[in-house]
Amino acid sequence: MSLVVEVVRSGFVESVHHARMLTMDAAGQPVEAHGAVHVPASPRSSMKPLQALGMLRAGLALEGELLALACASHSGEPYHVDGVRKILAGAGLAESALLCPDDYPFDRAVSDHGRVFMNCSGKHAAMLATCVLNDWPTATYLEVTHPLQRAIRRTVEELTGEWVAASGVDGCGAPLFFVSMVGVTRAFQALAQGDALGRRIFDTMRAHPEWTSGSDRPEAELMRALPGLMVKVGAEGFDAFVFEDGRAGAVKVEDGAQRARTPVTVAALRSLGLDAPEFDALAVPPLMGGGRAVGELRIRR
Repeated sequence: MSLVVEVVRSGFVESVHHARMLTMDAAGQPVEAHGAVHVPASPRSSMKPLQALGMLRAGLALEGELLALACASHSGEPYHVDGVRKILAGAGLAESALLCPDDYPFDRAVSDHGRVFMNCSGKHAAMLATCVLNDWPTATYLEVTHPLQRAIRRTVEELTGEWVAASGVDGCGAPLFFVSMVGVTRAFQALAQGDALGRRIFDTMRAHPEWTSGSDRPEAELMRALPGLMVKVGAEGFDAFVFEDGRAGAVKVEDGAQRARTPVTVAALRSLGLDAPEFDALAVPPLMGGGRAVGELRIRR
């Protein structure tokens, strides 16, 4: 059965979310499972580290913050936008080459908008740079039959240990590959414990959590609180994570509610014996009323 996340306001259960959750130990054995974790899911941006690995295998030479940005769902803060522009400039491309949508950034302090501010622009810039390096066409880099996307699909299938159940279109326009939560968790374990390129992504994301998300995003807070942890968020309530010793997991809030995602992720981490004092505030976020806390989110197994 799925986990139940109750939204409690003034002592009254106001809303309820259901969530799938899977955790595995370092040997790949399940520790706790709730819901249909073997059924194909839509991991959304949680797949970006795998997409980035596919690009590294195709010769992409990004390192440090810029590699983390290639894996990011960034907030559109000034350093994120500057980084995207650096990736494009390194490939000799203008911002107009980006085919992600024109968007406003997640960071509410930034009022500008455009393709470079879209949260997936780091990934798109890296995709374009990979195309330039391999002399692949840049105008069609989002087509599922493009050499870049075929290379990424091979990487996804190799690390998940599954054939892609279906392909679709992500919110940014890039191909989206549907695999199970078991496959996603297995793939994240492979990043932490696999070859040098996978470990490079794992180490880079851990070293630069703000570049993979934002300065005050929950996933960055989790990684700062627990050294050795890599977390990657996805839209529609998806999260995937792995610890340096191979313990890993994934969560999916069935109705896509973002507010329930981090509490479920904290519950998943704790099921593996992973914890930090900072987790408490993320596990039970306050529900506000009139500018003060009047309730909370709580998980019922």
